[in-house]
Parts: sequence; C-alpha cells; structure tokens
Amino acid sequence: MNPLLPALQGAKRGDRHAFAALVELLHPRAMRYALHMVGSNEDAEEAVQDTFVRVYDNLSRFREDAAFDPWFFRILANRCRTLIAKRKRRHAVIEYGDLPANASTAASTSGEFAAEIQFVLNQLPAEQREAFLLRHIEDMDYEAIAAVTGVGLSAVRMRVKRACDVLRVQLNAVYQNV
Repeated sequence: MNPLLPALQGAKRGDRHAFAALVELLHPRAMRYALHMVGSNEDAEEAVQDTFVRVYDNLSRFREDAAFDPWFFRILANRCRTLIAKRKRRHAVIEYGDLPANASTAASTSGEFAAEIQFVLNQLPAEQREAFLLRHIEDMDYEAIAAVTGVGLSAVRMRVKRACDVLRVQLNAVYQNV
C-alpha cells in the first residue's frame, strides 16, 4: 500500500494533522527535487512551501483514482519553473555579464563532485533538467514524467537522453583536464 494514502485521504477530508503528515512524508523528496531544479536552498524552500499551499488549496479537486506523485510534482515543477523565470528576469536587470568560461573547476572531493554535478545540472535547459531529475533522482517512470511535464513519452525520453548525454560529456571534459 502507498504510504501516502492514509495521509492523503485524511487530508482530503480536511484533517489538518493528516495534511501535516503528508507534508512530512513528501518534504524531503520535494526539497531534493526543487534544490536540483532551482539551485539554491532559499528558492527551493520557497518553491516547496508554495507547492504545499497550492496542494492544500486544491486537494479537494484531486481525483482519488489518479496517481498522486505526478499531480504533486507537476505543481512543484511549475513552481520551480516560475522561480527560475523570475530569477532570470531579476538577473537580466541586475547582472550585466555572463559566467566566465572557467567557472567550473576540477573536483577532487565528494563535496566538490556534488558541486560540479549541480553546476552542470544548472547549465541544462530547464525541461531537460526537470526530466532528468524526475527520472534519475525521483525514480519516476516515463509515463509519470509525461503526466508531470505535460509532454508526450517520446519527448520525455529524448529530454532524459539529452540531459544524460550533456552531463556525461561535460563531466568527462572536467575530469580529463585534471
């Protein structure tokens, strides 16, 4: 049985304790996904909090015969996209230069490796980063990813493949220069 189901059913009936349990169960996954999508703790927390508010406000519309994860992650992905777009608009006004070509350095520790992966993830187009994270971090199948993103299966598969190809090439290039 899905561990979310009792909390989800209670939350739909208006039980705030059940909704709190739902938040507790989903928060780590939501934060992990949002952090990888937006790249900063503050923006990730904002996206996650906004997502839970939207879920709470719209839970009565959720069909119980539908899968909850795609519905939830669709909301979260939309919040992340909105924050990314807002950040781009803000940076376009505030920052006048591009990142230097050598902004990435070779990684020798696991912390640096994680930072390098995050740097490369941040370079991916948002739709590829989103598909990659849903597939390889959240372990969703392609059908669920299609439901989250609103695109067809072939587009989802292509986005995941392209993201993997870019990550492989960029990380290999970093470690060949070590």
